[in-house]
Amino acid sequence: MHDLRHPLSARAAALMTVLCVIWSLQQISLKAAAVDVSPMLMIALRSGLAALCVASLMRTLGQPVSLASGRWRAGVVVGALFAIEYLLVAEALRRSYASHVIVFLYTAPIFTAIGLHARRPAERLNGLQWLGVAIAFGGIALAFLGHGQPPTANAPDVLAGDALALLAGATWGATTVTIRLSSLSTAAPAETLLYQLLGAFMLLLPAAWLSGQFRFVPTHAAWFHLAFQALIVSFASFLVWFWLLRHYLASRLSVFSFLTPIFGVVLGIKLLGEPLQPSFLGGSLLVLAGIILVSVHGLLRRPATPALREQAPRRDGINEKS
Repeated sequence: MHDLRHPLSARAAALMTVLCVIWSLQQISLKAAAVDVSPMLMIALRSGLAALCVASLMRTLGQPVSLASGRWRAGVVVGALFAIEYLLVAEALRRSYASHVIVFLYTAPIFTAIGLHARRPAERLNGLQWLGVAIAFGGIALAFLGHGQPPTANAPDVLAGDALALLAGATWGATTVTIRLSSLSTAAPAETLLYQLLGAFMLLLPAAWLSGQFRFVPTHAAWFHLAFQALIVSFASFLVWFWLLRHYLASRLSVFSFLTPIFGVVLGIKLLGEPLQPSFLGGSLLVLAGIILVSVHGLLRRPATPALREQAPRRDGINEKS
């Protein structure tokens, strides 16, 4: 069938840039709101609210709001992986800087590529992509080995926080591999998103209570950040992302996702006053270069027409990209 999607327009480029800014603000918002709302509780609450919005949208569009299909087993696994990813993100934000968490979380495409290499012969990595993997891990090592900042109130244990953020990136990669290899690869994006949001809400809410991270001080700032996280990050950006995927080539849109960690570092410094070490900056640039080699080369050498099914199912608009 002829692909009716268009080359990237100026409007699409502008929308993608705005989306990347929103996605980069996700961790910064969680960090900024932590004085009033613990990150783990914030993620649980935003996931529950966004799940209600997605279910309402599905009903409005005439889609069945049911998780009783033959895909529920894969949905449970994906929901659990998504919850684990954000449990790690919440713990990372308690220990490290938001800019660090964003960079290490966005190593996910590397882990996705390695996972698909092991499971799908058609997606085996070539020499240039393995070079990208090596460069990315070299950047991770540089960022970790160059760490020498003293503890602060906002980042009491940067090394541990960065390690948790890296594990979150690996879990994100595992989530994407699971979607690609399971019955969810043919599911409507909203259905997969609903599994992820419900998994995060149902697992992180009791986890926040059991770990003593159930703090919610109902300040104006707390409500503002909750509305931003639930309505803008987890719901509205999802809608815009899928509208773009329906109208434009995914291979062109995905290139913009590399702006997200760049914006995250810049905004973390500007909005939260986070420090920037030369070793972390150098390591981040190597990680980004490695991800570009792995991801962009793969996009250029194979068709992107199945992207709506294979890339789209993500919770917060992020794609591989989220």
